[in-house]
Amino acid sequence: MAEKTSSLKKFFLYECLFALTSWNLVSLPVENELFMSTPSNFPEGGSDQEIERPPLLYANNRRSRPSFDWVVRENTTGSLSLSEITNNNVKELVALLSNFRRGSGLQNLTLTNVSVDWTALLDLFQAVWRSSVEHFSVNSLTQLSNIIPYDFHYSGTSMKALTLKKVLITDLYFNQDDLYVIFADMNIAALTISESKIIHMLCPSRNSAFRYLNFLKNDLTDLLFQRCNTLVQLETLILQKNKFESLSRVSFMTSRMQQLKRLDVSYNLLSHDGAGVRCRWAESLSELDLSSNQLRDGVFECLPANVQKLDLQNNQIASVPKGTAELKSLRELNLASNRLADLPGCGGFASLEFLNVEMNVILSPSASFFQSCPRVRELQGGHNPFKCSCELQAFVRLERRSGGKLFGWPGAYVCEYPEDLRGRRLEDFHLAELSCNTTLLLVTALLLTLVLVAVVSFLCLSLDVPWYVRMTWQWARAKRRAWHSQPPEEERALQFHAFVSYSEQDALWVKKELMPNLEKGEGCVQLCQHERNFVPGKSIVENIINCIEKSYKSIFVLSPNFVRSEWCHYELYFAHHKLFSENSNSLILILLEPIPPYVIPARYHKLKALMAKRTYLEWPKERSKRALFWANLRAAISINLPVAGGQRCGETD
Repeated sequence: MAEKTSSLKKFFLYECLFALTSWNLVSLPVENELFMSTPSNFPEGGSDQEIERPPLLYANNRRSRPSFDWVVRENTTGSLSLSEITNNNVKELVALLSNFRRGSGLQNLTLTNVSVDWTALLDLFQAVWRSSVEHFSVNSLTQLSNIIPYDFHYSGTSMKALTLKKVLITDLYFNQDDLYVIFADMNIAALTISESKIIHMLCPSRNSAFRYLNFLKNDLTDLLFQRCNTLVQLETLILQKNKFESLSRVSFMTSRMQQLKRLDVSYNLLSHDGAGVRCRWAESLSELDLSSNQLRDGVFECLPANVQKLDLQNNQIASVPKGTAELKSLRELNLASNRLADLPGCGGFASLEFLNVEMNVILSPSASFFQSCPRVRELQGGHNPFKCSCELQAFVRLERRSGGKLFGWPGAYVCEYPEDLRGRRLEDFHLAELSCNTTLLLVTALLLTLVLVAVVSFLCLSLDVPWYVRMTWQWARAKRRAWHSQPPEEERALQFHAFVSYSEQDALWVKKELMPNLEKGEGCVQLCQHERNFVPGKSIVENIINCIEKSYKSIFVLSPNFVRSEWCHYELYFAHHKLFSENSNSLILILLEPIPPYVIPARYHKLKALMAKRTYLEWPKERSKRALFWANLRAAISINLPVAGGQRCGETD
């Protein structure tokens, strides 16, 4: 009977070895970040030639013999991948693994769709620990029975890395320490437990060999590894997609990890109040990922002093505050998908080489960025809502001088505002230098203003505009006073046949020739003459306007003396104004002496126009022609005016 049992055991062992050498291979997922398995040669045997392992490049999903009831996914002398492990076949798997002691060829073991009791699971883990397996992965693990304490032996193992993905615990009531202590005290370099909704992990009870911990996509909180002194060799800690909330508590968690270099706390709920909240990071920490959290500007008050690579992508940062703690070792900074309105300076980042500010709200990036950040070798600033204006012109010129430091240029740099330029690349956006250079624009505007003022001044002086302005002002004032005084209707009626305007140098002719011949004799004419008819107390302009308005005609005695008289020009201007305002034919021109055109000043352009368009009477030098002159003049002033007492001119009592 004993011999029969022995022969059956040998047959079973041979069958397992035969199956193991006939299975094909697919690659096994292992923690590539720390460990890489490469095929090696078998130990030298009795022959002189070395026998190489079969290449791990083929796969064939064959089933093993029905007695095992599991599916073989991969099989080589170095790697084994099985699926559908249950309570019905787990003992056979444990027995199979017991044949692969340390030093044998099997190094990579992957199990998928494992559904076993707690004790059977740990028996399986214990068998792996005692085998030659170095990298052990379990995908989709379901634990069925109650979790109880287990005396696990870690010594004498070849294990380096354990990966557990999608672990489901059906037991609702158990002592969590019985679960977590198994993993916390493992003497391996790398442990990954992902997508398993674990809420806690114990601190190792003694100095741990962990160099890599990955707790991706679980429910861990700020209570993890607080006051934990045993993770002395840990270099990489992945806590992505958990439920951490306090950046300060995360910093204190790392403060006792003396060798920690990389920390990933992205996709959590982290925030930092900043005011009075202390932070203490591991001094060795050089790479920190805080992306996709709820951090604001205060995060810069809680950062590790020696960090070299910092990822703050997809937070709520609006600016990099000045005066924050200096990060002298920082080389890479990712601020993409935040709320930055401008490029941050490098006042606290003296060693910065790479900066990413894509997908912020930067309208016009500062052109002085590369001056304040001389060590920056690459700037990723695309995919911002750029406002194509004068301020952006300097940034575009900066790109041409930067020597290709703008990553993604030109495709990622497109105008967003104004709407008529939306979609245009910045490299195709140009504005005139005059419209963007404020100093040049001001100088040009000033020069044009001076030229315009000079031209206007020249024209005003040439056309005697100040004189006309002054005269118009005097006329307006006189009219205003006359309107306020409101004389009786009879006083504002016509009282004179004509108003006589002449130069004082021609007064002798007016008094000895003009006035005696018109005011005496048959058909006498009443003349308004300033010496006898101007009202004392009124201004000269008022008297001139008053006499012109009370006279039917205005007689102007023209001579070279007339054009040289300022007051004669006033009188001519007011009379000409009456001519157009009343649409009357009230001007009579008497040319006493010939006036050469060059003698008439430019401001007398109205006189030139009148002499060119209107008929004037010329004073004859021959006495024989003077009778006709007076007859024509009287005919030009043909009107009857009422006189005092109801008499008319020339009538006596």
